[in-house]
Amino acid sequence: MSNKVRKSETEWCHQLTPEQLRVSRERGTEKRFSGEYNNCETAGTYDCICRGQSLFSSDTKFDAGTGRPGFWAAISTDAVITRPDDRCGTDLTEVLCERRAAHLGHVFLDGPKPSGQRYCINSVALKLRRS
Repeated sequence: MSNKVRKSETEWCHQLTPEQLRVSRERGTEKRFSGEYNNCETAGTYDCICRGQSLFSSDTKFDAGTGRPGFWAAISTDAVITRPDDRCGTDLTEVLCERRAAHLGHVFLDGPKPSGQRYCINSVALKLRRS
C-alpha cells in the first residue's frame, strides 16, 4: 500500500477548486451528466485529483447511463478502498482513494462482466492522464 497523505484543510483549499473540495474532501456528489469524463472516450489513466494516484484505466470504463463515469474495475487492488456508507438511509459502498482517502463515488454489484462491479465515480474527483 501507498503512504497516506495528510494535509490541513487550508492546504486542500489551496490545491482544489471549491467543487473538487466539496466532492473529494467533504464526500459530496457532482450533478449528474455535468462531469467532464462522463462521455469521454479518450484512452488513458484516471488519477486522483488530490495529487495523482492512478485509480482507473480507460480500458475498464463503460457507459453506465448514470451521468457519471463507470468503471468495472480499479487499476489495482490497492488503488482504492471501500467502506460502508449509510448517510442516505441506504446501504451503499463508498469508494475512496487509498492514499489520500479522497471520496470518489460508490461501487455497486450490477456492473458488466468480468467483475460484475460498477464503480460510479465523480468526474471532478479524477484527472485524466492521456496515453
